[in-house]
Amino acid sequence: MGTEGIQDKYVNPYTDFGFKLLFGTAMNKELLISFLNALLFKEEVIKDVTYLNAEHLGTQEFDRRAVFDVYCENEKGEKFLVEMQRGEQQFFKDRSVFYSTFPIREQAKRGEWDYELKAVYVVGILNFSFDNSDEEYFHHEVKLVDLYTHKVFYDKLTFVYLEMPKFNKTENELESMFDKWLFVLRNLASLLERPKALQNRVFDRLFETAEIAKFTKTELSEYWDSLKNFRDWYSVISTAEKKGMEIGMEKGREEGRQEGRQEGREEGKKEGEKLAKINLVIKKVKRGKPLSIIASELEEEEDDMKPMYDAVTASAPEYNIDEIKEKLKTN
Repeated sequence: MGTEGIQDKYVNPYTDFGFKLLFGTAMNKELLISFLNALLFKEEVIKDVTYLNAEHLGTQEFDRRAVFDVYCENEKGEKFLVEMQRGEQQFFKDRSVFYSTFPIREQAKRGEWDYELKAVYVVGILNFSFDNSDEEYFHHEVKLVDLYTHKVFYDKLTFVYLEMPKFNKTENELESMFDKWLFVLRNLASLLERPKALQNRVFDRLFETAEIAKFTKTELSEYWDSLKNFRDWYSVISTAEKKGMEIGMEKGREEGRQEGRQEGREEGKKEGEKLAKINLVIKKVKRGKPLSIIASELEEEEDDMKPMYDAVTASAPEYNIDEIKEKLKTN
């Protein structure tokens, strides 16, 4: 295929293809090293990284599977999980804690072992905001803390969450390497030319890698599929949020109480999100995608997606929404 459906000059890092191209390939590990140093250490502490198996099946056959966007370790054996979270999930914090258990458990040694662990860092780049109490506070660094002393109790487990919608610095306001990296992640797909503030060897590599015109036919095809998935997701989520608010406000007006408005908003949002997911699954089923691929693209477990997938496929070829919702109620 050609680039007729792609108007951007640079790859969108919020797509699965774009994120893994920039941070998940050995040939571009220089970019990942620079990003992690700017984010976690503010200096060049990490000298090298080795990419590790991103898919973990757990210790028992019935354990949940975990698939990481990027999983690596540095020359000291410290582990880094880096996830691009496109949309809000109800239990995304729980998910990140669950994911952290894998690099912890795999450090266990056979025979005599004193339980000494290497540090584990879990980084979540979030394409949504979860803390609306402060519009300026977007960089969350979380450790285990003693609530009495307010001091860090254990410094070898760190969770970092970046609320990207809150980062609004312009090119002229970029001061640190951390600022520059967040600016790139937030704005890369919309840039028409390379900003003057991003002129160094690392960003030479980044912009060369991210230029869509230099993709092979295979890369272009893979990126186009990934971009379509991202656009589909963005479209249905935006529609769901709008419909959810409309349903919530209408119910709130009818009940005439603050409690009713709040309950209505929450109920409407849930209904809107459910409808959005059904529509997204329908689109993917029509494209012939199996359950495993759909679950992966929606960042869900196959077991969680199966009831909806089965309801959608059973309703073919009409794909009646009301019929699908009824089937889900009976499951």
